[in-house]
Amino acid sequence: MNSKDKKTVDRRGFLKGSAVTAASFMIVPRHVLGKGFVAPSDKLNIAAIGCGGKAGVNIPLAYNNGSDNIVALCDVDDRQAVKFRKQFPNAPYYRDYRKLLEKEAKNIDAVIVTTPDHMHYVIGSAAMQLGKHLYLEKPLTHDIWEARMLTQLAKEKKLVTQMGNQGSSGKGTRQTEAIVQSGMIGEVHTVEVWTDRPVWPQGVKSPRDRKETMPIPAEMDWDLWLGTAPYREYHEAYMPTRWRGYWDFGTGALGDMGCHFMDVPFRALKPGYPTSVECSASSVYADFFKEAFFGDIGPQATSIHFKFPNPNSKKYPELSLSWYDGGIRPKIPEGCDYEKIFSSIDGGVMFIGTKGVLACELFGNNPKLFIKGQLQEAKFPTPTRPLVEGDTTGHQQQWVKACKAGFGTYTSSAFDEAGPLAEIVLMGNLAVRSYLHRENGKFTGRKKLLWDGKNMKITNFDPANAFVKRQYREGWT
Repeated sequence: MNSKDKKTVDRRGFLKGSAVTAASFMIVPRHVLGKGFVAPSDKLNIAAIGCGGKAGVNIPLAYNNGSDNIVALCDVDDRQAVKFRKQFPNAPYYRDYRKLLEKEAKNIDAVIVTTPDHMHYVIGSAAMQLGKHLYLEKPLTHDIWEARMLTQLAKEKKLVTQMGNQGSSGKGTRQTEAIVQSGMIGEVHTVEVWTDRPVWPQGVKSPRDRKETMPIPAEMDWDLWLGTAPYREYHEAYMPTRWRGYWDFGTGALGDMGCHFMDVPFRALKPGYPTSVECSASSVYADFFKEAFFGDIGPQATSIHFKFPNPNSKKYPELSLSWYDGGIRPKIPEGCDYEKIFSSIDGGVMFIGTKGVLACELFGNNPKLFIKGQLQEAKFPTPTRPLVEGDTTGHQQQWVKACKAGFGTYTSSAFDEAGPLAEIVLMGNLAVRSYLHRENGKFTGRKKLLWDGKNMKITNFDPANAFVKRQYREGWT
């Protein structure tokens, strides 16, 4: 071998050795990196708590045809888990989330929670206390206090989080946000938000009030399903999904759609804590001048009115935001096209500013600009926030990739944004609960409620503070 050939072989050997050395630094086992860290080459190991309803979307999009792992499953109702137990036969299955977290903690990196609202906080906080990244369905929690605590816990534990309001990853939200912030409609002073919900029974007597019961299905652990809620007898009227209308379990139309629709003005205007909230709700009469009272279930329709500080406006020191559900819609400004503004059956958002009106649909889609009552064919500004791969269907994978990258990686609805948004949504429900509050047979909470956001306290009607944080059933914390 001549000197030239020897140099060539030595160079090849060096490069080969360098490649092996580089690879050894890139592919690091999970246990070497330590708790809370995942090697870039690894798949994310995910536990799914709740296998029915929205889990039918969350689990497949996180699994992503095998780019990541579903390693454990949990549901209190075996019937809801049939599909995913077949798809993931090697994933251990539990009814009790506490047993899953106890036995599988070493095997999971992250948790997806898709359960009724009343269980979001206890499950989510338990997973986060173990250092697990968290994807939590909307609304973030059942109560305001719970939302504040999860927001703080995510920061304290340095975890990657995402609320399940997929519209926050959509181009429509970013486009509408950019239009509002560009000043095309001037200084925004009023926002109107409406939805087609509830699409389940509300404003009616519940099975509990009618004293109706049914046998508990053999496939279900009813006590675990109730969880933090006060005990009641089983009835099929509560499920699936219809639990949304019951105060013990759900958060009504606001909880179902508020985190979608109100997310758009929340991001565009960044309003902070509301200073006050008041509402009205539909009435049902049991007899002539005898108003019925359904304390177990939400009313058929509500309108809720928030006031926020509006520091970016010179002319309007307060920002008004109103919510309408149950078929109620806002009045539209003079000259604006009724059919175009109310074109979507789901609902919509309308921003009213000093120069014009901007209306959009669910997830901020299809923005329509009206100037002096005329629809404009205007060129809209480019969104400033980065677009998400896959748009709204990329919401789960954005979170998965962020979990691998580590704390500090951007997600569209991380709890530092999702928590304050959820507080505003749940503040609307506090107003409704106060509106329905009775003492000695009289409604005493029908007034404007003044809110101290920092301290999470109603300052002018103390009974309403019971709805900031509920009492859990004994044995649940």
